[in-house]
Amino acid sequence: MDLLRSKRAYRFIPIGAAITFLLWAFAHFGSQEHPLNHPQNVDRFFPVHSYPPPPKHGDVPPPHPASGPPPPHQWPPHPPPLEQPSSKWSERAEAVRGAFLHAYRGYTQYAGSHDELRPVSNTFVDNFNGWRLTLVDSLDTMLIMGLDEEFHKTIPIIANMTFALKEVGIVIGDYAPFFETVIRYLGGLLSAYAISGEPILLARADDLGAMLLPAFNTSHGLPMYAVNTVSGKTRTGWTGDNVLWAEALSCQMEYKYLAHLTGRKEYFDKVERIMDLMNEADPKNHLFSTKWSVLTGQPINSQFSVGAFADSAHEYLLKQWLMTGKSESKARDMYLRDADAIIKNLLYISQNRKLLYVTDVSNSVPSHIFEHLSCFLPGLLALGAHTLPLSPHDKQLHEWAAQGLAYTCWITYADHATGLGPDEMLMARMPTDSKHPHGGRWLEMLEEWEAAGSPGGVPPGLAEVPPVRAAEDRDYHAVKTSYLLRPETVESFYIMWRTTGDEAWRERGWAVFQAIEKEAKTFSGYASLTSVEKSPATLKDEMPSFFTAETLKYLYLLFSEEELIPLDRWVFNTEAHPLPVFEWADWEKERYGIGSVAASGAGSLESDPTDTAIP
Repeated sequence: MDLLRSKRAYRFIPIGAAITFLLWAFAHFGSQEHPLNHPQNVDRFFPVHSYPPPPKHGDVPPPHPASGPPPPHQWPPHPPPLEQPSSKWSERAEAVRGAFLHAYRGYTQYAGSHDELRPVSNTFVDNFNGWRLTLVDSLDTMLIMGLDEEFHKTIPIIANMTFALKEVGIVIGDYAPFFETVIRYLGGLLSAYAISGEPILLARADDLGAMLLPAFNTSHGLPMYAVNTVSGKTRTGWTGDNVLWAEALSCQMEYKYLAHLTGRKEYFDKVERIMDLMNEADPKNHLFSTKWSVLTGQPINSQFSVGAFADSAHEYLLKQWLMTGKSESKARDMYLRDADAIIKNLLYISQNRKLLYVTDVSNSVPSHIFEHLSCFLPGLLALGAHTLPLSPHDKQLHEWAAQGLAYTCWITYADHATGLGPDEMLMARMPTDSKHPHGGRWLEMLEEWEAAGSPGGVPPGLAEVPPVRAAEDRDYHAVKTSYLLRPETVESFYIMWRTTGDEAWRERGWAVFQAIEKEAKTFSGYASLTSVEKSPATLKDEMPSFFTAETLKYLYLLFSEEELIPLDRWVFNTEAHPLPVFEWADWEKERYGIGSVAASGAGSLESDPTDTAIP
């Protein structure tokens, strides 16, 4: 008899159904996945996903494994209260994380498909190509802060990005500004790829890198101001047929890392050609001009500065060397000569409180203008002193300069009612006399102090004087009183903290964050201040993308208990996008023509103190 037709067989049907249900329930509920921020998950800096990791980075320990699953838990996510007691610093890091979420959620709500939020009117602006700048600029901040849900929501958006601009027309929006697009978009994509391993980020970075290459199609390889990403047409900017030194020398980190990841020779060749041009130029006293002719490849002015026209170029000389495993001696030696020239020519002491500041010179004449943008310099000098094979004398000199400059940056915040610093100041200069022909030039005053037996034990410009609120008692006049949510001061606080271990820098950073919370916070985000002189401040309707990309990131890292971005394994580009340290493989050195013999001509501050100083 057919078994299915027997009455006895029907007895087994409910039993079989019950067994099937139990097996299904065990499989479904017994293997439930943990969310990304669960403490039992692997390191949230390298979240679990099915994508392959980035390529291996030579002999330097890579930020991702060469193969296989992500590494085990290496640094803690934000811990549940029962697992780890909170500390003052972890609570402060969490406060910064909350500030980022407030700013980013306001952006996504009111400006999510555009570049930046207008945090006063709760509207938006497309001022950098209209490619969701704040989103791309904030990717690595999300990862560093453990905001995995927010990060993974961006991946489908980025997958659909084409970076296309209108092919015809003469309006500015049809061209992508090369400098800003490289440091913000390209740097943001590469950094987020290096941290997360999401392949689509590298794919889009490769797309964008290639689309920007026509900017280099000039007679000497200096980049044009802007490029159309579809047609490849380029145009000049406000400087005409000239390029700022910062624009020419702030693309090497991004394109060299992209060359390392993709093997595309043209990425390396385009940016190294500029390095060769600058290295061979070797200007008098190593004072690199702030403007260069795209047509002739020659400098067109006599200004030497670490401010707006040149700032990040100084960074990239040192940071190229660090990022490539300290293998590119040309970049290192150019930085040594450059730092030598800065210390000997641009550092001065103010008249009243004897503050150390950095200015610019034109035709050998100092302007005594001190820019907020220049507050990146103490962090750079501290990083160089921490990593370069300097003599004991030079190392101390760089460290002293870093300490004095960083304190001056801090005091310009503490002097004001808002607790925030102005964008530009004219410093009160010291008078000149027969003994001091250059007024308060720092190196000359330092040598005089040392010759006198170092009285007081504190070098000139390093005394931690108290703040003053009365404008007439300050060492400067604020030329531009606005505070634009800039990161440079807290960037240097972070590097100073990591290289010295002095917690005073963390406390100063906390005071800055509290001032931002008090003065700049709006319903949807954070706004720039029109003036730092009066509290409560009047707000500007802008939230630059560097606020979430840089300012809040550096503050978070400053307060984090663990060193989330080790300075010996990562190097920040000028938009605070960390890129991993790697070493060129032998085949890459051969393919790109990277020499192994150290270049000659490295500067030394122990030599004749006038050999690179303006007479």
